[in-house]
Amino acid sequence: MANLNIKPAEQCKWDGVALGEVMIRFDPIDVPFERARTCRIWHGGGETNVAEGLGYCFGLRATVVTALVDDGFGHSIANQMREAGVDTSHILWFSNSGKGKYATDKKGTLHNGINATFRGKGVVPSKTEYYRAHTPVREVGAADYDFDTLFGKEGVRWAHTGGIYSLLSPKTAETAVEYLKKARQYGTLCSTDLNYRANVEPSKDRARSINKEIVKHVEFLVGNQSDFSDALGYTVEVSKTADMDEWLAAYVTLLRNVAKDYPNLKLIGTQLRGAHSADRIDWGAVLFDVAADKLYQGVVRRNVEIADRTGGGDSFASAVIAALLKGKPLEDAVEWGAAHGILVQETPGDTTMVTQSMVEAEVARAKKGGGVVALR
Repeated sequence: MANLNIKPAEQCKWDGVALGEVMIRFDPIDVPFERARTCRIWHGGGETNVAEGLGYCFGLRATVVTALVDDGFGHSIANQMREAGVDTSHILWFSNSGKGKYATDKKGTLHNGINATFRGKGVVPSKTEYYRAHTPVREVGAADYDFDTLFGKEGVRWAHTGGIYSLLSPKTAETAVEYLKKARQYGTLCSTDLNYRANVEPSKDRARSINKEIVKHVEFLVGNQSDFSDALGYTVEVSKTADMDEWLAAYVTLLRNVAKDYPNLKLIGTQLRGAHSADRIDWGAVLFDVAADKLYQGVVRRNVEIADRTGGGDSFASAVIAALLKGKPLEDAVEWGAAHGILVQETPGDTTMVTQSMVEAEVARAKKGGGVVALR
């Protein structure tokens, strides 16, 4: 089994930290955005969603490292994170007064990221549009954050980042690497989610060059088969008509190749999603123990109706990390990941609205194959 050497909780102020981008989200619910006249407001980011899972669902001490403009949108984001139990003391705020080192103007030369996601229904697919080309987090580098205080003085057990944030700009790529290096210098375990998005970085060559450097500095790597191809350049042949066993065998072959090239890796995992429609999916998860050359698989849920697909993969990662921080074995960690990932897709928004007890109940239900019982 992987020897993770996680730092004791009593030696650290934080159980987990996430470095990344966070955006405000406009959710028109069941109306395509072109015809929407009202929206609900959420927030989310591929990296910070993981911290929120740790804090809200699993009751762990979580903080985020990011940058926001000091305006109503920025404070809505921060307030939502605080409501979920996530510390915001490491946010770098940009004044819109135009004065000072971290400043912008009031016309939006820099602005907080905006994400507009229509969740889709049936054969109408979900659709996400975002405005992130001029966000403050793209403009700050490693020297703007005090990583020595975070990892050295305060102490962190687990540090996470991801492939959306790292591809936003040259500065975010550099910052992700320096963040992970500094975390490992102080004995913090590290993870990244490849999470490739062509709309963020159309050049796969650039994505691969950046991710190849980042993966050198983590113990836990999250990525599905297409992520490994798009973001790292690893491919494996598998038929489009392959069943689950054939696909998993091909995926394990791919993971062995990745682990051979990156001996620092101890765990590799991903969620498994097969879409029947915009709101009905098959869902599962796998976790590969590199040292033991063993694949752990969570129970596959078939033909499950969901409310909002956004955040399922981030919630898989946060639950695996939480399970390991709480001393659970790998076979439990993958089940927590699968359960948290599907539960988060049953509620609106990008971030978790469920509790650890609900995750544990879903694990038990899925293993037994039972139905859902009303809580009264």
